[in-house]
Amino acid sequence: MRVVSLVPSLTEAVAVSGPGLLAGVTDWCSHPAGLDAVRIGGTKNPDVERIIALAPDLVVANEEENRPADLAALTAAGLDVLVTEVRTLPEAFTELERVLVDGCGLVRPGWLDAAERAWDAVRPGPERRAVVPVWRRPWMVLGRDTFAGDLLARLGVRNAYAEHPERYPRIGVDELNAVGADLVVLPDEPYRFTPDDGPEAFPALPAALVDGRQLTWYGPSLAEAPAVLGAALRIDV
Repeated sequence: MRVVSLVPSLTEAVAVSGPGLLAGVTDWCSHPAGLDAVRIGGTKNPDVERIIALAPDLVVANEEENRPADLAALTAAGLDVLVTEVRTLPEAFTELERVLVDGCGLVRPGWLDAAERAWDAVRPGPERRAVVPVWRRPWMVLGRDTFAGDLLARLGVRNAYAEHPERYPRIGVDELNAVGADLVVLPDEPYRFTPDDGPEAFPALPAALVDGRQLTWYGPSLAEAPAVLGAALRIDV
C-alpha cells in the first residue's frame, strides 16, 4: 500500500498507525518527527504531477485544507482520492476510521480508542465566551461550524462568533475587543501567536496561548488534547 497525504493531521495518523505506508506528504507535515516520505508541496499548492508520478494507491485529503481543482486533477489521472470532512469531534473519529481502516486497510488503532475515551471523560467547567483569532494582518477568527470551535465548546469555552455566517470571518480588532468575551484564545497555528505577539492586542482580556496542533489536528494528538488544552485554558478536565 502506498499513500500520499495532503493533510498534516492525517499524515500523522497514517504514519503512527501504519509505518511505511506514506509515499508522499506535504511540506507542512511536521509529525511524526523524522518522517521519511517525498515532499510534494503545500496543502494549497501540491505538485500534482509529482503525486501522479508516485503512483499511490490512495490519496487522502480534506475538503477544507485542499483545493477542489487539485483533487479533481488527481482523480482525473485515475488516482483514488479519499476526501474527508471534519467540522466536529464525532466527524473526526468517523473520518479517521474511514481513512485508516477502510482506506488504508489497517486495524483500528488503539490511540483512536484512547482519544474517544479521553473526550468522553471531559466534563466542561463554567462556560466562558472567547474570541479565537487564527490570523492577524488582517485579523481573522473562528466563526461557525469549525472543528476547533467544537473542541473548545466541549471544554466549556463558547466561541463568540460561533453564529457568524462565515467560518473564518475577518473582524477588526476594535470589534473583537468590544464583543463581550471573557478571554482570548491564541493558538500557535496557522498564525504563530506568542506571548509577545497577540495578547497585547487584547489588553482587557486574559489570554490563553494554546498548542495549535492540539486544537486543530485530528489524529493521535486527540488522545492528549483534553488535558493539554484544559491546562492551557485553566480548566479542570
